[in-house]
Amino acid sequence: MKSLRLLPLVALLALPAAVRAQNELSNFSATGRGGVINTFAQGYQAIGVNPANLGRTGESAVSFTIGEVGLGVASRSLSQTFFERIIFERTDAISPADRSALVDGFSGDNAFNLNVDATTLGVAVSLPNGLGGLAFSNRQRMSAHLALNRNAADVIINGKDAASIQPYYPTTGTGSQPAPLLSNFLDGTAIQFAWTSEYNVSYGMLVLDKVGFKLSAGAGYRYIQGFGVADIRAEDGNLTAYSALTPLLGVDYSALANNPNFRREMGSGLKPVGRGHGYDLGLAAEIGKFVRVGASFTDLGSMTWNGNVVTAADQQLKPTSASGLETYDVLKEVVKQFDTDQNNLFTYDGQQERTAALPAKLRLGAGVRISSLLEAGVDFTAPLNKVAGNLTSPFLGLGVDFKPTRWLRLSSGVSGGAGFGTNLPLGVTLVTPIWEAGISTRDVFGFSSEKSPYYSMALGVLRFKFGGEK
Repeated sequence: MKSLRLLPLVALLALPAAVRAQNELSNFSATGRGGVINTFAQGYQAIGVNPANLGRTGESAVSFTIGEVGLGVASRSLSQTFFERIIFERTDAISPADRSALVDGFSGDNAFNLNVDATTLGVAVSLPNGLGGLAFSNRQRMSAHLALNRNAADVIINGKDAASIQPYYPTTGTGSQPAPLLSNFLDGTAIQFAWTSEYNVSYGMLVLDKVGFKLSAGAGYRYIQGFGVADIRAEDGNLTAYSALTPLLGVDYSALANNPNFRREMGSGLKPVGRGHGYDLGLAAEIGKFVRVGASFTDLGSMTWNGNVVTAADQQLKPTSASGLETYDVLKEVVKQFDTDQNNLFTYDGQQERTAALPAKLRLGAGVRISSLLEAGVDFTAPLNKVAGNLTSPFLGLGVDFKPTRWLRLSSGVSGGAGFGTNLPLGVTLVTPIWEAGISTRDVFGFSSEKSPYYSMALGVLRFKFGGEK
């Protein structure tokens, strides 16, 4: 468990090597527009967004990128003071007063959200003779989401001394009430984590070309390696709890070694513990010279987790021996809930495999391309399920790109939803006829917000395109 308890730190430090749901976070242009991308996406950028954009005419003959990365970490219930202590000062000793305040801070539907995305390589080519466009990419995605009710936050932070469990398992004396089911005790709680590597191919082509109207259609396929998933959800009297984590994360599964239903993935390396297949479908239209609209379904499909799979059924709340926080490292205490050593809220059992849906989404967009200097658009994205890795709520954004000079592009807008509140993004991109490099943030005020901190950044320096429009 030592390695697993470092998971929050790994997520923050693993940007160059391997990385929630907003998969455009690794695209610094889209991040600068607050995630607005459906009508803006060109070439390999259309992968996972709208593959029909690959069928547009006049695009670059060849475009590619290497090593675009992005990070977003936010809270809608923690103060910035506690937010920074949890991230940057997690080894500092915590006072009793701060432990009490943290129970309030972690009691919320979006107590903590983390997205880390990296496009290691993306390539797109326009095929000759009007045959459309083809794109390939590898993308790493890691996400985490915490929504805790007050009972869950209390037990994680205060352990056996939590006020919420004293009526059932008091630290002194005998409990006066029968222990409730976890589905009731944790109602409204979600603890989710997902880490995948995707190998994508997408194709789009022009299917209708009339005066003043062009329609493109596209489809995409991805083969997915899963390095980790964890999903605890208690809602409406139901409980879901399972995980499957790569050996690199150091979970000790020895307690299940003799369980015939448990398929153990041994070793210490980055070994996949799940595999899956995903699909994207899209349509994109150009109306006149200026208006573009798009609609797509992304991340259709499923994952089959078949290594280190543990599950927990609904069960009565049991006593815990945890002593609670001694430092600000709350995330380490959260991760302990996936341990199999019987010291957390759950009793896990082994399972041969588990199939789960991918984080499917509906994406709609409309844009106005005034000229090569100015383009504006609006995006709406809605999650189609509640699985680990999906948006926590619908997303709506308005974004704009403006080129004050031929070598500089500025991006901004306003966006809201998806568990991140209202944001004001900003992006700066250096532009030449064949090369682009840029840096952006999803919310310029998130770095200084005391009530809803949101730290986000995307970066890329090796984006190229040849032929077609400049």
